[in-house]
Amino acid sequence: MCGIVGYIGFRDALPILIEGLKKLEYRGYDSAGVSVISSGRLETERAAGKIIALEEKLKSRNMQGFLGIGHTRWATHGAPTENNAHPHTSFDGKIAVVHNGIIENYAVLKAKLQAEGIEFKSDTDTEVIAHLIARFYQGDLKKAVIQALGKLEGAFGIAVICKDEPDVIIGARRGSPLIFGIGEGGEYYLASDVSAIVNYTQKVVYLDDNDIVIAKRSGYTLLNLHSQVVQREIQEVDFDVDSVAKGGFEHFMLKEIFEQPTSLRDTMRGRLLISEGIAKLSGLDANIKELRTINRIIIIACGTSYYAGMVGEYMIEDLAGVPVEVEYASEFRYRNPIIKPGTLVICISQSGETADTLAAMKEAQHKGATVLGICNAVGSSIARNSNGGVYLHAGPEIGVASTKAFSAQVLVLSMIALLLGRQRRVSYEQGMDLATAITKIPDLVEETLKQNDKIKAIAEKYKDAKNFLYLGRHYNYPVAMEGALKLKEISYIHAEGYPAAEMKHGPIALIDENMPVVVIAPRDALFDKIVSNVREIKARGGKVIAITTQDCTPLNQFADELICVPATTPMLMPMVTCVPLQLLAYHIAVLRGNNVDQPRNLAKSVTVE
Repeated sequence: MCGIVGYIGFRDALPILIEGLKKLEYRGYDSAGVSVISSGRLETERAAGKIIALEEKLKSRNMQGFLGIGHTRWATHGAPTENNAHPHTSFDGKIAVVHNGIIENYAVLKAKLQAEGIEFKSDTDTEVIAHLIARFYQGDLKKAVIQALGKLEGAFGIAVICKDEPDVIIGARRGSPLIFGIGEGGEYYLASDVSAIVNYTQKVVYLDDNDIVIAKRSGYTLLNLHSQVVQREIQEVDFDVDSVAKGGFEHFMLKEIFEQPTSLRDTMRGRLLISEGIAKLSGLDANIKELRTINRIIIIACGTSYYAGMVGEYMIEDLAGVPVEVEYASEFRYRNPIIKPGTLVICISQSGETADTLAAMKEAQHKGATVLGICNAVGSSIARNSNGGVYLHAGPEIGVASTKAFSAQVLVLSMIALLLGRQRRVSYEQGMDLATAITKIPDLVEETLKQNDKIKAIAEKYKDAKNFLYLGRHYNYPVAMEGALKLKEISYIHAEGYPAAEMKHGPIALIDENMPVVVIAPRDALFDKIVSNVREIKARGGKVIAITTQDCTPLNQFADELICVPATTPMLMPMVTCVPLQLLAYHIAVLRGNNVDQPRNLAKSVTVE
């Protein structure tokens, strides 16, 4: 959710911290701050708003030093003010802490500290950590941090420095991601996302829960909460720095929409054996025999990933004949789910760090389920803790509103459905036809993107609408839900997605000349029925924006706006029909003057419950 960066070495820390924070700003942009050990003093500067506001304040400061931490915040406890911005310092001015996550018992700890006479200056849970460490500090920062962490309940990724130990930076994690970067000649880095440090090092250690790293210029040590040394693999980051640049596009979101042909090709590369009509997913090799015997699948996800999971439900049931349920991760862990032998759980998360999905995954494993992960981030918590899984390989997604990750998730689910189907009831010929159709999807998306100018013109007409309704059937019902979510996320227009046939069971009461209705209506077996729904809308004065295939003549006389996309098999249409909805939301939001990459109140990776 928030962004952490830390540095110790022989260079001026501040420019490294600021550059790292800029790379992390998509994870939170309510406020930002830095702390540096400078000439034996702990210097801190914070600002409400985006990092540019912090940079402005730093112009009047001389904060040179070789050790520092920084943070960009997405508010949880306390409003997005300068006072609540990180880093937070201890009552004695010695300790500075940056923190991602939520301390669940902070109120109890705060009351105890206040009873000891410690004054709090913010509304955050993080300030408790700084005061606790200072309370335990007796000349050994490592020992004080371990003692303080033993008192915390909840999730955290933290970085800590102390003015009395100017050659030490400490990081720790539990439930919130933290990466330790290993540079050359005694330089070390901490970050909540590898993008913050990839310009400086490609050697990283992904900390596990309850890991603590103590870094000095002379070397580093990895410990657990019992002060025992632990071993973690040093990994080489395969990360293209240019991929997190806008590349000539006005916004990251638009760039990522247009990257979808490439990201889809990367996602499927080497995974389809057309001559055999099968999908080869190496991340599932260890589970391949078990997959033959499963009799029930639960897909767990949040937000956009949930809607991808809904598409996957239809795909897997159609091809494999295995019952599938899709559940919100945030609800799954609290309702005592029934998991019997033969149940497979699939967790979907772009970041691989979504707190609700991680918690649901652990609950499923506790109840004996085999858990597979689908995520985009190599080395993420879901990737490391699942029993198997599939990486998207979609490349970094910086825009907060997910686009290319959604289409890549649907693509991965289509390949999993093909794999399961070929194990059961899909013939060689059917498998070969489907595999061939999947390989053509990137070209169809490329063709759809040529509608960009037309979609922008449609956005001009409807940008001032107060409400939108999105309708779809079967495979395109989840697409309607996702399209409505995109519009809500970045334009702040109220929108709802519905199964088209459900419109007459209530939502039709909302339709008038001021209610644009987006209808996803490819020419398939349900086409005539959705045309009937369109006629019902027009009979009540509604405005219809239809997303349909190029053989869509019957819709011409009813739709106010027609966006025609190339056709494929109905199962794969969501990867095509989602693209016009992404572009429509994008252009409406831009025309309304919104920051589409950093929409209000949102952040990219939701690492709190």
